[in-house]
Amino acid sequence: MKFEAMMLRGLFFACVTVCGLVLGAMLTTTPSNVQLTAGSRITAALQSAPNRCALPPDGVVCPRVDG
Repeated sequence: MKFEAMMLRGLFFACVTVCGLVLGAMLTTTPSNVQLTAGSRITAALQSAPNRCALPPDGVVCPRVDG
């Protein structure tokens, strides 16, 4: 019984340590800046996208227009 209790206690402290390290890494990490240049394919695709149905009146979906 003592061996099982020792193993459970060790597992608990290992889990708490891993959770603490992950939480610390999430809190101290700073995101890198994202810059879209004018020559990138993403910027060109966003600029050429149609904007006439940005937000429809019902706010649910854009109606599909054939043609």
